[in-house]
Amino acid sequence: MTKAERRRSNKYKGWQIFRDRNGDWRCYHRKTRATIDCRKFETYSLAFDMEIHRINETMIERQSKPGTLGMLITKYRAGTRFQKELAPRTQSDYQKCFDYLQAIEDTPLDRFTPPLVAKIRDKALEKRQFRFANYVRSVLSVIFDWGLEYGYTTDNPAAKVKPARRPKTLPDANRPWTDAERETVLAALPAHMELAIALMMFYALDPQDALALPRSAISEKGLDTRRNKTGRPIYLPLFEPVASAMARAPKHDAVTICANSWGRPWTYSGFSSSWITLKGKMEAEGLIQPGLTLKGLRHTVATILAEMGKDHGTIALVLGHATEAMAKHYSRRADMTRRATSAVNDFEAELNKRKTNSVKHTV
Repeated sequence: MTKAERRRSNKYKGWQIFRDRNGDWRCYHRKTRATIDCRKFETYSLAFDMEIHRINETMIERQSKPGTLGMLITKYRAGTRFQKELAPRTQSDYQKCFDYLQAIEDTPLDRFTPPLVAKIRDKALEKRQFRFANYVRSVLSVIFDWGLEYGYTTDNPAAKVKPARRPKTLPDANRPWTDAERETVLAALPAHMELAIALMMFYALDPQDALALPRSAISEKGLDTRRNKTGRPIYLPLFEPVASAMARAPKHDAVTICANSWGRPWTYSGFSSSWITLKGKMEAEGLIQPGLTLKGLRHTVATILAEMGKDHGTIALVLGHATEAMAKHYSRRADMTRRATSAVNDFEAELNKRKTNSVKHTV
């Protein structure tokens, strides 16, 4: 096992993950000896994570005490809201919060008050980062709200707690890429990564959606799919940058339109690792500025559309957002730039006007 594989294995507490003498992956729970079929659930993939969480949750369910946070989490995870309405990636993100809260799962529900939730938020902020702290607060609010609906709770204390303040020194998350950065990255991409990046860069697809896109989703007419996170349909015409990337992509037999260098469907972790390696090399060579993310390509598309004068409804349609709120969030930089540019131009005109009047008075 490599050092990287060993580091990844360390996050699965209570599980033994290794390669046998034939080089095949094996995975089992140390305490219960429950096993995972690594041929069915590719090791370290999202499906693998969710299977481990499912087994962990089954064991927790047997131990959850009635009327506790652990019981509420168990009931919520077993319900339709979590199982059917959340995308796999969102389920995985929620599970990270549930794992973090495991230390207090025996806390009775009636002990949860706004001050206690605020302390939980602050503790998460101290141990992790502010985004995770706010996500924990949000997830607590979601499950307490769900508990209210189904009669497990009588209040939602998390709804009365404000998010942690964003550090002033923190750079913008998923900032838009500049035109130069887009061209530079496209020119440096290996052939098996180009199409996936093109789908994110020109169709504003989430990385997970782009990598999982089946062949049938794209035809000569264009893209016909749904955004995994919101379920919103996306219908976009096929145009030159994506068509060219498709024509240059290496041939393969994978069911997805994108494939790795072995001709197999990409996993998110595999593509992310390849991207991080390439990005680090380009940053070291001074070809791009720090802060580029794959998610930032969605912001890039939204920013360009906003700069073109497209309304928020149109931007939401292209990006597959359920509401215009996220479209406004994604395109806020363009709005700020347009307003600032207008103000500076007006300011320049005012200075020139004053200079002219000053000369007249002097004469």
